[in-house]
Amino acid sequence: MTVYGELGVRTLINAKGAATRLSGGIMRPEVSAAMAEASQACVDIAELQAAASRIIAEATGAEAGYVASGASACLLIGAAACVTGLDPGRMARLPDTRGMKSECVMARSQRNFYDHAIRAAGLAIVEVGLPDRYAGAGVRDVEAWEIDDAITDRTACVFYVADAQSRPPLAEVTAVAHARGVPVLVDAAAQLPPQDNLRRFIAEGADLVAFSGGKALGGPQASGILAGQRDLVMAAALQHLDLDIFWDMWSPPPTLIEKHRLRGAPPHGIGRSCKAGKEEIAGLLTALRLFIAEGDAARHARWLKDCETVAAELDGFLVTITGSNDEGAVPAVEITLDADRMSPTELCLRLQAGEPAVALDPAQRDKGIVTVNPMCLKPGEAKLVGAQIAQLLRQL
Repeated sequence: MTVYGELGVRTLINAKGAATRLSGGIMRPEVSAAMAEASQACVDIAELQAAASRIIAEATGAEAGYVASGASACLLIGAAACVTGLDPGRMARLPDTRGMKSECVMARSQRNFYDHAIRAAGLAIVEVGLPDRYAGAGVRDVEAWEIDDAITDRTACVFYVADAQSRPPLAEVTAVAHARGVPVLVDAAAQLPPQDNLRRFIAEGADLVAFSGGKALGGPQASGILAGQRDLVMAAALQHLDLDIFWDMWSPPPTLIEKHRLRGAPPHGIGRSCKAGKEEIAGLLTALRLFIAEGDAARHARWLKDCETVAAELDGFLVTITGSNDEGAVPAVEITLDADRMSPTELCLRLQAGEPAVALDPAQRDKGIVTVNPMCLKPGEAKLVGAQIAQLLRQL
């Protein structure tokens, strides 16, 4: 019996993608092995994070890097770093930001559930711009001059959510922010692939970038990467690490924390609850290496083959494979349903209740479409997913 069987928990086939509520994806054996090996020895976590910093910096082109318990955790400690700098007194007071820079400028069209991580650090979000293009009233969205206009002496950072639809372009945002001496924090949690995005945001001027470790990277679900300027990563680390140690006995690796620049060690910081264990750090670094080694072309071909397998099982139904010609995309199977026969909601619920349970992506259900995302499928599951969908649709 499996561990889940012993717990009385059903397993499922995840054809939705690496959603946290579905426990993310499936790690490669090398990643699981690295985590198991890491669990069998003890290390100084600061030394391990220093090694992670070096590897992440090499992969992203940033000055430094860090590992926390997810992209949201990275946003929290990144925002905190923008508020406090290397001042341990300010670190001790968060999320109380009285007397500090306490505002974060953000495009109104980029507001989302995950910006709670920014507010949790004690920052008030200052919304900028009117997203007419989404309202259907026009074509405009926030422009760089509006971000510049919103920056004051209370601005700790500008927060930018990376996406193909995000406006204005990141390079324009970083230009106006840096002209005012303000750092830019980028949420790039789901911006892999393409692989080039590991470097793109730093190259475009971002001061800190957060990536999820448990999505396309294939690392542990409870892991994330923060990459960026050395001093900001240092400030983030100081608000994340266990610092319950005597000052004269504390010798952090200087490549991660320059102790001589501090007037004292801060108490446990606002990011202390976001810790990453040695297992997560080792697993994430292994996954990052494998992700880079595989490359976009091979990864896309692997996913596309699963999409084609699903589509073949659904011969006779209205099926489209999206992203098939874009090696930097995640291809997917879109199934358009006849609402008079079965709605997307009914199909998804019936598959979730089946044996084995299958989870699809219902995000486009208002258009009559359900989507199969191949990112988290194990070998052999694509054919099973297609067959189960076809069986339900042919019963009608």
